Amino acid sequence: MKIDLSGKSAIVTGSTGGIGLAIATGLSKAGAAVTLVGRSQARVDEALAKLREAGGRDDASGVVADLGTAEGAATLIAARPDADILVNNLGIYGAREFFDIDDALWDEFWQVNVMSGVRLGRHYARGMRERGWGRIQFVSSESALNIPTEMVHYGVTKSALQGLSRGLAKALAGSGVTVNTILPGPTRTEGAVEMMADLAAERGVTPAGMEALFLAENRPSNLLGRFATPEEVASLSVYVASLQASATTGSALRVDGGTVETIA
Repeated sequence: MKIDLSGKSAIVTGSTGGIGLAIATGLSKAGAAVTLVGRSQARVDEALAKLREAGGRDDASGVVADLGTAEGAATLIAARPDADILVNNLGIYGAREFFDIDDALWDEFWQVNVMSGVRLGRHYARGMRERGWGRIQFVSSESALNIPTEMVHYGVTKSALQGLSRGLAKALAGSGVTVNTILPGPTRTEGAVEMMADLAAERGVTPAGMEALFLAENRPSNLLGRFATPEEVASLSVYVASLQASATTGSALRVDGGTVETIA
């Protein structure tokens, strides 16, 4: 199977590192003209340099915008009014005892993790529908199905993305625009590596040993036996963005290493 996205434009949010940058790189390698989005010019410029080097292309660009706000979404839309592929990857997470999660933190997670996707999906889906082709993805998490007790607020927002994706897919039924969610499991992003290093120092083990401990203690159902790489997650995203995935829509697609204990 050869995935060719030549002539397609893509926007990937939260794409200055981790899964977002890996997805953007994969789309670029497949031929798409990719727009990265981040909150600082320095991070966007650094990510663009990595993307251009990895993809061997010079048509990638970047927009600086805080998509956790309506103003930030408007900034991106003004800079890039149309796109063929939209990957809503932006998200924040962090462990917090449920009883210590106040209204302000709930609202921050809701605005960043959910409303960023609502605002962008609402805008870009219109143009895709008019052109009769488009791909919208929401990067969710296995935590949407396995709500983690240490991050209830995160899990709830990712569950909301599942509903948003399914509802938007139904609203675009028969239009040629597909909408899906991607559900990664534990993934070796920069943030995860840093977290494992901190935990390893506390536990007196190596970072690699801490990954194994983390899976055994927190994700014992994981079948992969290791953290996935961002590139492994990106491979699914690139396929879902392709012409070959035209019959896949309204779906929650897991790249979670078998963590979720269901057969569907």
